[in-house]
Amino acid sequence: MSLKFLYFDLGIVLVDFSIERMLRQIAAVADMRPERIEAVIFAGGLQREYELGRISSREFHERFCRDTGTRPSFDDLLQAAGEIFSLNYPMLAVAARLQQAGWPLGILSNTCECHWEYCMKEYPALAQIFSLRATSYQIGAVKPDAAIFNAAAKMAGCAPEEIFFVDDIAGHVAGAKAAGFDAVQYATTSKFVEDLRSRGIKFNY
Repeated sequence: MSLKFLYFDLGIVLVDFSIERMLRQIAAVADMRPERIEAVIFAGGLQREYELGRISSREFHERFCRDTGTRPSFDDLLQAAGEIFSLNYPMLAVAARLQQAGWPLGILSNTCECHWEYCMKEYPALAQIFSLRATSYQIGAVKPDAAIFNAAAKMAGCAPEEIFFVDDIAGHVAGAKAAGFDAVQYATTSKFVEDLRSRGIKFNY
């Protein structure tokens, strides 16, 4: 079955990010140590709940305040959590050329509301290039669960076997393949271009 739709992961593939920076910035606005922030947000499962869409940004703020005994402003907390990204320009250029060649593109990502909204605001090219956005917090499932891949295929209007997907995490690639996608692990942009061309995907790059 020939490929009809291309999905890209967001983090590392299209944008770089730093969890360490996130922890430092949140620690600064909450006047706490980064180690304590990590324990609350990640070890405590708060970020996972946020990425699954089980809590809103407001609820994330309230839970954070409750669990830390601090009360940074809502805006300061989300800004500290969100300002951690930078564009992967070579991959964005590849995506733009694929779009110009007529390929429909989407983003398939484990992400939370504030990270997603930050990237869409700061990098409008992402919204211009990628017509579909299959995000964990909106779907209510995270990679590598089959549910998020099934939902993404339905959104694309394609059979899983008609979808190509790239992700930087091996387990997510394995989950995509188990769901029927053709998937590869991202390492470098040049290798990704080779992966595309080996599948007969033609574009000017």
